[in-house]
Amino acid sequence: MKKKEIKKLTKSEINKNLDKLKKDLFNFRFQKTNGQIKSPAKIRETRKSLARLKTMLGNKQHA
Repeated sequence: MKKKEIKKLTKSEINKNLDKLKKDLFNFRFQKTNGQIKSPAKIRETRKSLARLKTMLGNKQHA
């Protein structure tokens, strides 16, 4: 997710996306160990999106 997209989200939407990305990351790790993952870059992209969402959630809570 891009920063512009994340800024438009509400706190509840951010939390839903966090849960979804955590599940995706969990599944990507299993796929990686089994050699089934088609795009290893997805893992890095998912981790970055998680970090962006957590940062924006923290900013919204302090504001």
